[in-house]
Amino acid sequence: MSTIKKISLVLLVIGYIAAGMNHFRVPAFYIGIIPHYLPYPVILNTLAGICEIAFGLMLIFKPTRKIAAWGIVLMLIAFLPVHIAMLGGHTEVSGKSVTPLLAWARLFLQPVLIAWAWWHTKER
Repeated sequence: MSTIKKISLVLLVIGYIAAGMNHFRVPAFYIGIIPHYLPYPVILNTLAGICEIAFGLMLIFKPTRKIAAWGIVLMLIAFLPVHIAMLGGHTEVSGKSVTPLLAWARLFLQPVLIAWAWWHTKER
């Protein structure tokens, strides 16, 4: 594995574990961006946090890395409706609407994050 890919992997591990933990530290933020048409936002937030932490940990070990990377890809695809719903302006975080700039930035970041995780589905 190249040095760049190792650094990328370390950043993914840290990023997903931290993001997953954040679901439990500030759940109101994540619950606030879950579209209203999805049921059980508290449970969805908890599941997302658990998955992010689990996939982050699984990235550490070579035997589970590919499964974790594919899990992240699928999870990010599943999160797309959240980012699309944010564009409608119906999403609130701590009583404030998410700005269109933030909504577009999050939506455009998703393919980058998907590609980044996908890169780690490959052995080389």
